[in-house]
Amino acid sequence: MEYKLKHSNKLNMEGPLQNEVTFYQDVNVTVTQSRYVTNSKTYAMRNISSVHIFEIIKNRTLPIIMVIIGFLMLFSESSRILGFILFALGILILVLTKNEFTVRISTNAGEVNSIVSKDRLYVQNIVNALNDAIVYRG
Repeated sequence: MEYKLKHSNKLNMEGPLQNEVTFYQDVNVTVTQSRYVTNSKTYAMRNISSVHIFEIIKNRTLPIIMVIIGFLMLFSESSRILGFILFALGILILVLTKNEFTVRISTNAGEVNSIVSKDRLYVQNIVNALNDAIVYRG
């Protein structure tokens, strides 16, 4: 994956103007050599020791139970319509339930899930940019 590096002049609390290299930027996230900014938090890159993708597996127990009960109800004359509704609803929930992916960063305060998305490629791009920023800092 290629990244376009953008240079910008930003005021830095540690000193005067500094050229800051941007590794990734979109509406919700900015990754530079010195900071990682999300919707609600800013992390100093010097405090991030590692970063990786973490998959949040959604619980599918309830829709599976709905499918089983609905299927069994299909054999009863008096509850066939309710069984079909339960069966169809369970299948629909199973199909629509997607696992989520998060950017998990390790800091001196512990591990944190910073950005959560159903789009693995989006999360992977952020992780790659964070890894590049960590390597760039040295």
